Amino acid sequence: MTAAQDYDSQLLESVSVRRRRLRDALLFGGQRGRRSVDERLGKLFAGIVIAAVLCAGCVGWSFISHKLIGKSPYGTSVQPTSTPSSSASSPAVKSSAR
Repeated sequence: MTAAQDYDSQLLESVSVRRRRLRDALLFGGQRGRRSVDERLGKLFAGIVIAAVLCAGCVGWSFISHKLIGKSPYGTSVQPTSTPSSSASSPAVKSSAR
């Protein structure tokens, strides 16, 4: 092998080692053995806060979208008027009942 090939293989190996270390740090944390209960509770609290903010955002979005559309969020809507076919059949029923 030439010096250039040695350098290339060494560079590729160092890149793969670096990627593996970064992946392990991302998955398991840098100092996973030194984590205390306080740190875990802090992460739990942060997760709860993020979930609450997302829920509030969804409720706000729903409120604003219903205000812009003009509908009530409780489903009240205007009932349609009777159709001409049903009004035409109703006098025939009344006349036969006499």
